Amino acid sequence: MPGPLDGKVALVTGGASGIGRATTLTFAREGAKLVIADMNEEGGQQTVHMITEKGGDAIFVQTDVSKAIEVQALISQAVTTCGRLDCAHNNAGVSSPIRASIADYPEEDWHRVIAINLTGVWLCMKYEMPQMLQQGGGTIVNTASIMGLVATGFNPAYMASKHGVEWLKKSAALAYAPSGIRVNAVCPGYIRTPMVEGSPSFTPQYEAELMARHPIGRLGTPEEIAEAVVWLCSDAASFVTGHTMTVDGGYVAQ
Repeated sequence: MPGPLDGKVALVTGGASGIGRATTLTFAREGAKLVIADMNEEGGQQTVHMITEKGGDAIFVQTDVSKAIEVQALISQAVTTCGRLDCAHNNAGVSSPIRASIADYPEEDWHRVIAINLTGVWLCMKYEMPQMLQQGGGTIVNTASIMGLVATGFNPAYMASKHGVEWLKKSAALAYAPSGIRVNAVCPGYIRTPMVEGSPSFTPQYEAELMARHPIGRLGTPEEIAEAVVWLCSDAASFVTGHTMTVDGGYVAQ
């Protein structure tokens, strides 16, 4: 039976691991062709193999989303290879390298986090939009975070970047809804990804603390975020734009 996204072309940034990889696999399950972007070529090629070995269609394009020329080349290659661009999951991001308040936060780390997490999302939309406008529509989902909805006294760059993604999404949704482009965001809670589990602070004690912060009593999985992203990109969500979908085990409901 044909999938609901048969014939669609989906772009996923940060597709070499974690939420991005899970989203590519879910898109492929639903019949979409995949364009996978990441800085990590080995991981990206592994994701491609995971899709093609099951009969899916995918390519990898090594991309630094903080650089306009590379994002522009990514979109150009996606369209040249696949003919169109129907769905985009602007997911590439980095965590804050240190836990520090504003006065102690290194300037170089601020610029890096903002460049990838916020400017990178803006650049992706900047170059995705013209292609979608030319086609007469499309869908975009940006990865924000629960830290784009709440805050702590630490990690100011990460929180500023994710709050920025939230409002960037709203601006884009309002501007492009009349043109048939829907723009939404997912706000994951703490998810079992290499980025979270690879943090130096991710000790058994900290893991237990994180689980306790979620009323559902556990961390999320990349696949749970992927299902939300792909639903937002599907026709089942055809009346949904400008929406923030929290997939967080109840974290921000407290």
